[in-house]
Amino acid sequence: MSETMLAVVKPEAAPGADVRQMPIPKFGPDEVLVKVKVASVCGTDLHIYNWDQWAQNRIKPPLIPGHEFCGHVQAIGKNVTAVKEGDFVSAEMHVACGKCYQCRTGEAHICQHVKIIGVDTNGAFAEYVVIPESNIWKIDPAVPADYASVLDPLGNAVHTTLAGEIAAKTVAIIGCGPIGLFCIAVARACGASEVFALEVNDHRRKLAEKMKADHVLNPTKDNVYEYVLNATGGTGVDVILEMSGHPDAIRLGFKILRLGGRASLLGIPSKPMELNLANDIIFKGAHVQGINGRLMYKTWFQMNALLKAHKLDLDPVITDRMPMADFSKGMDRLRTGEASKILLYPNGMK
Repeated sequence: MSETMLAVVKPEAAPGADVRQMPIPKFGPDEVLVKVKVASVCGTDLHIYNWDQWAQNRIKPPLIPGHEFCGHVQAIGKNVTAVKEGDFVSAEMHVACGKCYQCRTGEAHICQHVKIIGVDTNGAFAEYVVIPESNIWKIDPAVPADYASVLDPLGNAVHTTLAGEIAAKTVAIIGCGPIGLFCIAVARACGASEVFALEVNDHRRKLAEKMKADHVLNPTKDNVYEYVLNATGGTGVDVILEMSGHPDAIRLGFKILRLGGRASLLGIPSKPMELNLANDIIFKGAHVQGINGRLMYKTWFQMNALLKAHKLDLDPVITDRMPMADFSKGMDRLRTGEASKILLYPNGMK
């Protein structure tokens, strides 16, 4: 085995990234060395690449980014028992401290001291990545590698969608980026009666149609409030899943939510925003949830069950595949707004 590997590197505090040879990382007694088969690009990776304000405040170069992947176990530390060499795996990339109040009361997904692999430590845009045994996730070999590489964002969708009752409910998914599109698949698989997809981007609306949303609307052109109320007999939707983080979209979501409905919010506004707390939440009796990451590890078991039962068709969301060496081309594709999920292959195409 070579001592170096191909990796995407954020070498310094500036826009861009390099693809270069790096040392294969060392692993400890409680860690797993994984040979990456497929890595998936996230919007967070574009923030890091562009070096925006968030990245400047969070990222400490040099860094190998990438927090969505699958691969095979190359080697294990002497204390590792959960997996063996050759196993097909992915990982929960939020590494919890295990000691804070949240970790000790079953809420490790919102650990006070969380470290994210690919954000705070070197990640999976490389031929090899090191994962703590506590975070490794063994995957059924029947799950396609392309699907296995997107378990992180799929987990966001599963967590958001299944944070309350969904069967026989009307659902509005606001924002059809990759996670919003995955929410369509999860909601349909879990018995939602009708799915409304709200998206301003033409390309993403077409993908929402391919994901078989019942109603696909453009909030900049359609009278969404009137349409939804007509379609729901004047009641409004039972559930909103907010993925955009846009203030206007969030306010629209609460407007179309029925009295006593559920609002699960994953999208992150770029700055503080105004909301009519009295009318939108208090008088409406709305159940509002902030959604962060995936439940450790309930969400992973739910994903595994849905994928193993072939309940989810994720193919339309995967729009681009390319060698990891073409990482910068992938960033350019994301900027166009015409790409959804981009998959990278460390050893060339699959």
